[in-house]
Amino acid sequence: MSNAFGIFLKDRRTRLDPAALGMDMTRRRTPGLRREEVANRAAVSPTWYTWLEQGRGGAPSAPVLDRIARALMLTEAEREHLFLLGLGRPPGPQNPVRGDVTPRLQRLLNAFPLSAAFLRTPTWDIVAWNDVAAKVMFDYGTLPPEKRNIIRMLFTNPAMKKKNPNWERDARFVVATFRADVARAGANQAMEGFIAEMSGLTADFAKIWHENDVQTSSSYSEKPKLIQHPELGKLELEYSAFAVEGRPDLILVVYNPASDEDREKVKQALYG
Repeated sequence: MSNAFGIFLKDRRTRLDPAALGMDMTRRRTPGLRREEVANRAAVSPTWYTWLEQGRGGAPSAPVLDRIARALMLTEAEREHLFLLGLGRPPGPQNPVRGDVTPRLQRLLNAFPLSAAFLRTPTWDIVAWNDVAAKVMFDYGTLPPEKRNIIRMLFTNPAMKKKNPNWERDARFVVATFRADVARAGANQAMEGFIAEMSGLTADFAKIWHENDVQTSSSYSEKPKLIQHPELGKLELEYSAFAVEGRPDLILVVYNPASDEDREKVKQALYG
């Protein structure tokens, strides 16, 4: 174990208030909790916890690090730092698919005047969008929340297929990235029913799913997305996707008009 790992454990241990946690306050000569108290809260051996603070022994497992993080009452940022120091990787999200959207995030979406922008979960459910997305991509508000899934729409809505001239390319990207996102979020088991349902609904999905491809968003952003809009005609849009800080359950997706001509089409459709 690295020395930085042990220093971080000790620093966070000494910041805790034993009185607030109902600990015995007698005969305490140093601030914070004792090592054995943290060990007891984390359900680990006091000797082994002492070794961790001293930078001795092997790396703890992810479940043990989670228990230590809870015992030390770490914030999400501190928990991630603990995992990076202890295991060399970030932890999986504690709440992988929440999908709730704050007013601040909705205002962020609304700040894109000519770009279609929406927030989706790792399971590709759309949970918020702006007016441009409703006009250019799809009016998601016409669907009940449980139907606002990009994969479901792409494979079962004929209008979506008609709107995407490069449907097969788009479908393969969505399924391959969905596979990666679901695994990263730790939601494989939770999505088994959805995958079985989609495989039964459409042979296209079943075929692409069983190809087992995995992609990231960066591989898709190299070429503009082509849309054949029923009112605006042909549109080319540049795709970008961004992580939302502090929200591992949300991805910000932005489709920006690829040219002045495309920008003017969107502008006329929205503002006349």
